[in-house]
Amino acid sequence: MGIFDLLKKKQKPSTAAVAKERLQIIVAHERKRRTEPDYLPMMQQEIIQVIRKYVTIADDQVSVQLDNNDDCSVLELNVTLPDSNS
Repeated sequence: MGIFDLLKKKQKPSTAAVAKERLQIIVAHERKRRTEPDYLPMMQQEIIQVIRKYVTIADDQVSVQLDNNDDCSVLELNVTLPDSNS
């Protein structure tokens, strides 16, 4: 790094570069969603309804993911439960 490099003003990324990066993130997210079965969102809502019979939770406190391996599929369910002290 030369002395002139230190004196150069750091440039902000162009809006086109930022837009491209955001689009890549959206496309990657949509590709992942495309491989998920159609029933997964409905299953998540039903799981939330069952949990709400026993505990008060928000929709964003439950996440359901389906991981496909070579010869099996794994359904991962994460639920953030409220503190029992409340």
